[in-house]
Amino acid sequence: MAQIYTAFYKSPIGLIRISGTESFINEISFVDAVEKLEDITDEAMPALLINCIEELIQYFQGQRRFFEFPMNQEGTEFQKKVWSELMRIPFGKTISYLELSKRLGDPKAIRAVAAANGKNNIAIVVPCHRVIGSKNDLVGYAGGLKRKKWLLGHEAKVAYGVQTLF
Repeated sequence: MAQIYTAFYKSPIGLIRISGTESFINEISFVDAVEKLEDITDEAMPALLINCIEELIQYFQGQRRFFEFPMNQEGTEFQKKVWSELMRIPFGKTISYLELSKRLGDPKAIRAVAAANGKNNIAIVVPCHRVIGSKNDLVGYAGGLKRKKWLLGHEAKVAYGVQTLF
Protein backbone atom coordinates (compact mmCIF):
# COMPACT_ATOMS: atom_id res chain seq x y z
CA MET A 1 0.00 0.00 0.00
CA ALA A 2 1.26 3.45 -0.90
CA GLN A 3 2.46 5.83 1.81
CA ILE A 4 -0.10 8.55 2.64
CA TYR A 5 1.37 12.00 3.27
CA THR A 6 -0.45 14.87 4.95
CA ALA A 7 0.18 18.59 4.70
CA PHE A 8 -1.67 21.64 6.01
CA TYR A 9 -2.34 24.95 4.29
CA LYS A 10 -3.67 28.03 6.06
CA SER A 11 -6.13 29.41 3.50
CA PRO A 12 -8.02 32.71 3.72
CA ILE A 13 -11.03 30.74 5.02
CA GLY A 14 -9.32 28.38 7.42
CA LEU A 15 -6.93 25.51 7.80
CA ILE A 16 -7.00 22.89 5.05
CA ARG A 17 -5.67 19.33 5.38
CA ILE A 18 -4.30 17.82 2.18
CA SER A 19 -3.56 14.11 2.00
CA GLY A 20 -2.31 11.91 -0.78
CA THR A 21 0.39 9.66 -2.10
CA GLU A 22 3.22 10.43 -4.48
CA SER A 23 0.72 9.65 -7.30
CA PHE A 24 -2.58 11.31 -6.33
CA ILE A 25 -4.42 13.56 -3.89
CA ASN A 26 -7.26 11.84 -2.02
CA GLU A 27 -8.31 14.48 0.51
CA ILE A 28 -8.65 18.24 0.73
CA SER A 29 -10.74 19.17 3.74
CA PHE A 30 -11.24 22.02 6.16
CA VAL A 31 -10.13 21.37 9.72
CA ASP A 32 -10.42 23.51 12.82
CA ALA A 33 -6.94 22.59 14.05
CA VAL A 34 -4.22 20.00 13.62
CA GLU A 35 -5.73 17.09 15.55
CA LYS A 36 -2.49 15.62 16.83
CA LEU A 37 1.20 16.15 16.39
CA GLU A 38 1.55 12.85 14.52
CA ASP A 39 -0.37 14.50 11.65
CA ILE A 40 2.74 16.54 10.89
CA THR A 41 5.56 14.52 9.42
CA ASP A 42 9.28 15.25 9.20
CA GLU A 43 9.53 13.25 6.00
CA ALA A 44 10.08 15.06 2.75
CA MET A 45 6.79 16.10 1.24
CA PRO A 46 6.13 14.60 -2.22
CA ALA A 47 6.21 17.07 -5.10
CA LEU A 48 2.51 16.36 -5.75
CA LEU A 49 1.41 17.70 -2.33
CA ILE A 50 3.58 20.78 -2.79
CA ASN A 51 2.07 21.30 -6.24
CA CYS A 52 -1.44 20.91 -4.79
CA ILE A 53 -0.75 23.60 -2.20
CA GLU A 54 0.67 25.89 -4.89
CA GLU A 55 -2.45 25.42 -7.02
CA LEU A 56 -4.69 26.15 -4.02
CA ILE A 57 -2.72 29.34 -3.32
CA GLN A 58 -3.22 30.37 -6.96
CA TYR A 59 -6.95 29.61 -6.66
CA PHE A 60 -7.30 31.78 -3.56
CA GLN A 61 -5.33 34.57 -5.26
CA GLY A 62 -7.78 34.48 -8.18
CA GLN A 63 -5.15 33.16 -10.61
CA ARG A 64 -6.47 29.60 -11.10
CA ARG A 65 -9.87 28.24 -12.14
CA PHE A 66 -8.92 24.62 -12.87
CA PHE A 67 -6.75 22.17 -10.99
CA GLU A 68 -4.31 19.92 -12.79
CA PHE A 69 -3.03 17.41 -10.24
CA PRO A 70 -4.22 13.77 -10.20
CA MET A 71 -6.94 12.86 -7.71
CA ASN A 72 -8.45 9.63 -6.49
CA GLN A 73 -11.48 9.29 -4.22
CA GLU A 74 -12.78 6.01 -2.92
CA GLY A 75 -16.54 5.73 -3.31
CA THR A 76 -19.43 3.87 -4.89
CA GLU A 77 -20.03 4.06 -8.62
CA PHE A 78 -22.94 6.43 -7.96
CA GLN A 79 -20.81 8.71 -5.79
CA LYS A 80 -18.12 8.77 -8.48
CA LYS A 81 -20.76 9.72 -11.08
CA VAL A 82 -21.93 12.60 -8.88
CA TRP A 83 -18.36 13.79 -8.25
CA SER A 84 -17.59 13.60 -11.96
CA GLU A 85 -20.67 15.71 -12.72
CA LEU A 86 -19.59 18.25 -10.10
CA MET A 87 -16.37 18.72 -12.08
CA ARG A 88 -18.48 19.87 -15.04
CA ILE A 89 -20.01 22.84 -13.17
CA PRO A 90 -18.23 25.89 -14.59
CA PHE A 91 -16.12 28.10 -12.36
CA GLY A 92 -18.24 30.95 -11.02
CA LYS A 93 -21.55 29.16 -11.69
CA THR A 94 -23.95 27.28 -9.43
CA ILE A 95 -26.57 24.62 -10.01
CA SER A 96 -29.28 23.18 -7.77
CA TYR A 97 -29.40 19.68 -6.37
CA LEU A 98 -32.43 19.13 -8.62
CA GLU A 99 -30.47 20.21 -11.70
CA LEU A 100 -27.60 17.93 -10.68
CA SER A 101 -30.06 15.04 -10.30
CA LYS A 102 -31.48 15.76 -13.75
CA ARG A 103 -28.01 15.82 -15.28
CA LEU A 104 -27.44 12.37 -13.80
CA GLY A 105 -30.66 11.12 -15.39
CA ASP A 106 -32.97 10.85 -12.36
CA PRO A 107 -34.70 13.99 -11.08
CA LYS A 108 -36.09 12.00 -8.12
CA ALA A 109 -32.57 11.18 -6.85
CA ILE A 110 -32.12 14.57 -5.16
CA ARG A 111 -31.46 13.11 -1.69
CA ALA A 112 -29.04 10.49 -3.00
CA VAL A 113 -27.22 13.17 -5.00
CA ALA A 114 -27.06 15.43 -1.93
CA ALA A 115 -25.71 12.54 0.17
CA ALA A 116 -23.04 11.74 -2.44
CA ASN A 117 -22.18 15.44 -2.66
CA GLY A 118 -21.68 15.45 1.11
CA LYS A 119 -19.28 12.49 0.91
CA ASN A 120 -16.89 14.40 -1.36
CA ASN A 121 -13.44 14.40 0.28
CA ILE A 122 -11.74 16.77 -2.16
CA ALA A 123 -13.17 20.18 -1.28
CA ILE A 124 -12.81 23.13 -3.66
CA VAL A 125 -11.25 21.02 -6.45
CA VAL A 126 -14.31 18.77 -6.75
CA PRO A 127 -16.59 21.79 -6.43
CA CYS A 128 -19.45 20.56 -4.26
CA HIS A 129 -19.73 24.15 -2.97
CA ARG A 130 -21.26 25.10 -6.36
CA VAL A 131 -24.45 23.14 -5.62
CA ILE A 132 -27.21 25.20 -3.99
CA GLY A 133 -30.87 24.79 -3.10
CA SER A 134 -33.66 24.93 -5.68
CA LYS A 135 -34.67 28.37 -4.40
CA ASN A 136 -31.11 29.67 -4.92
CA ASP A 137 -30.41 29.35 -1.21
CA LEU A 138 -27.22 28.23 0.48
CA VAL A 139 -27.75 24.75 1.84
CA GLY A 140 -25.38 22.13 3.20
CA TYR A 141 -21.61 22.27 3.02
CA ALA A 142 -19.24 20.13 5.07
CA GLY A 143 -16.90 23.11 5.43
CA GLY A 144 -19.72 25.28 6.76
CA LEU A 145 -22.06 27.73 5.05
CA LYS A 146 -19.78 30.71 5.74
CA ARG A 147 -17.02 29.04 3.73
CA LYS A 148 -19.45 28.05 0.98
CA LYS A 149 -20.65 31.65 0.71
CA TRP A 150 -17.06 32.90 0.62
CA LEU A 151 -16.04 30.39 -2.10
CA LEU A 152 -19.04 31.26 -4.29
CA GLY A 153 -18.44 34.97 -3.83
CA HIS A 154 -14.72 34.58 -4.58
CA GLU A 155 -15.40 32.64 -7.78
CA ALA A 156 -18.08 35.10 -8.93
CA LYS A 157 -15.74 38.02 -8.33
CA VAL A 158 -12.86 36.35 -10.20
CA ALA A 159 -15.09 35.21 -13.08
CA TYR A 160 -17.37 38.21 -13.48
CA GLY A 161 -16.19 41.01 -11.22
CA VAL A 162 -19.33 40.48 -9.11
CA GLN A 163 -18.89 41.51 -5.48
CA THR A 164 -21.55 39.33 -3.80
CA LEU A 165 -23.74 36.41 -4.78
CA PHE A 166 -25.75 36.02 -1.59
